[in-house]
Amino acid sequence: MPLKLPTTAPALLIRRDAFERVGLTREGIDRWLNTTPDEFRVEGNLIVVGPIYDEDGLQSLVAALEDQGLIYFDDFFEMPGSWPEWLAVWVTGEASAT
Repeated sequence: MPLKLPTTAPALLIRRDAFERVGLTREGIDRWLNTTPDEFRVEGNLIVVGPIYDEDGLQSLVAALEDQGLIYFDDFFEMPGSWPEWLAVWVTGEASAT
């Protein structure tokens, strides 16, 4: 089932297989950004973290993901969450080719 993206702040979209490949955990992300259960969602091969209101935390998490070997755009990317509330954006991840 597709996941709805927040319109109020950025969200981080991560390929689940990439997340697991480098040994990341939900608990680690929760500690990093102090997320709630509704701010960390998984569906198929897609993880959506957000809305993320802590811009510094988001940027340091992006740097940490890259330090772990994840590649921006290929393994994860940030959606800005800056569209009007009357527009709903739903996402789903394709099955991994690897």
